[in-house]
Amino acid sequence: MFDLGRSLLASVMRMPEAVAISDGDRILTYRAWQDDILRTVAGLDGRGLGQGDHLVTVLQNRYEAATLHMAAQIAGVVITPLNWRASAEELEYVLNDADAKAIVFEAATAELVAAAPFAAGISNIDVDREWDALIAAAPAPAVSRATVRDFSVMLYTSGTTGRGKGVPRRQGAERAAAMAHVAQNQYGRGEVTLGVMPLYHTMGVRSLLASVLINGHFVCQRRFDPREALSLIFEHRITNLYLVPTLYHDLLASPFFAGVDTSSVRKLGFAGQAMTDGLLQTLDAAFKPELFVNHYGSSEIYTFTIEPNAAAKPGSAGKAGLNQEIRIITLDAAGPDDLVDGAEEGQIIAALDGDESFEGYWKRPDADEKSLHDGWYYTGDIGYCDGDGDIFVTGRVDDMIISGGENILPIEIESVLSLHPGVGEVAVVGLSDPRWGQVVTAFIVRRDGVGEEELDAWCLQSDLPPFKRPRSYVFIREIPKSPVGKILRRMLVNGDYTIEA
Repeated sequence: MFDLGRSLLASVMRMPEAVAISDGDRILTYRAWQDDILRTVAGLDGRGLGQGDHLVTVLQNRYEAATLHMAAQIAGVVITPLNWRASAEELEYVLNDADAKAIVFEAATAELVAAAPFAAGISNIDVDREWDALIAAAPAPAVSRATVRDFSVMLYTSGTTGRGKGVPRRQGAERAAAMAHVAQNQYGRGEVTLGVMPLYHTMGVRSLLASVLINGHFVCQRRFDPREALSLIFEHRITNLYLVPTLYHDLLASPFFAGVDTSSVRKLGFAGQAMTDGLLQTLDAAFKPELFVNHYGSSEIYTFTIEPNAAAKPGSAGKAGLNQEIRIITLDAAGPDDLVDGAEEGQIIAALDGDESFEGYWKRPDADEKSLHDGWYYTGDIGYCDGDGDIFVTGRVDDMIISGGENILPIEIESVLSLHPGVGEVAVVGLSDPRWGQVVTAFIVRRDGVGEEELDAWCLQSDLPPFKRPRSYVFIREIPKSPVGKILRRMLVNGDYTIEA
């Protein structure tokens, strides 16, 4: 199997004059980008980075971030990207935990790096001031030094329930995941991808690597802004979008959406969290895509399942991906062979010997003990399998609401409420109650003056069982989310939100 460095070099040989990457006014062909990448390899050599060393980056989605990612694959350096909005405490933890040899930052993160004591003792590279110097040396030879067994990247999980966990992934697993991404999204040669999902997140990495494999054009967007995204779609005739539902919501909500020609976009994909029925319908009508993929996976495995026609079967996560086997086991299972009966809900587990899988967390035997059992990865997700063999993810084990002895998952209620025209966004949690244990509470960002009585009537008229309907509604300014758009339910439970004025 090719490693990722050799994969890049092969793409350059295949179509050297094809456009590879753009970032604002900077537009590079594969030949020109390879030259910059090989110069970056030489620059990293000059900074003392060797094979297996960790290079931590705190960068937005810019040309330099993508160039460093590919240079690391050739050099055998482990690219270790961190959210550029991280705190100094988080950065200090990652630098220590990863035994970082160097850190790369930009003007937007210079203060963050200065506040992390560990950074003072390693090589610092400010791309806004030192990039030209870094790539000034003669390019390294166009030969990959790495193998498929070398580590490619180490992502850190979001850490919303504690310290982030390092997820080291080998080059072979990364390439297999990128190849599966190409196949499962039916990408053709020369696809044009909006590169806005962060390169510190598995979705952003997958978009970049898939684009490289097919001689695609990766259009950098440093941070998401709906108006700018629409401009990039029109200017570069972007052909596919792979985003979290939150970004799709914001794109459609932009007052500029109706005035922009988005007809070049023929393929939509989403991941990261479930998409409500209302948003699915609106997106399908707005883009009329040839393909609308729900990708269900994680940083650890990448692909669990794929649903290639998300709008036609709302809520379905589909069937196991090309490189995966999925099981649903009982919630009290003693092992991976304790399968549920029929369409019963249970915990979703994924095979660890799939080509895309990681092998264990970085320095975290406690996390391995919790999630890795007998060759299976325990996702912590709850779901069921319907009569067609399609998986439906109904929530997280940790998100389960237990009210009056009944188990209730938020996503079913959120999907019903999302279809009401007065609801912009919705998140459902269980709040502590002395009688019921927890009460179902819906937090609503509304589009108009819709009130509690109208929403309660809406739920009663739906197929939602009456005991699952919210007993309380809270109207807030915005739903708290992680940097990649996941709902932070813990903040709602803790009262960390702003009531609508």
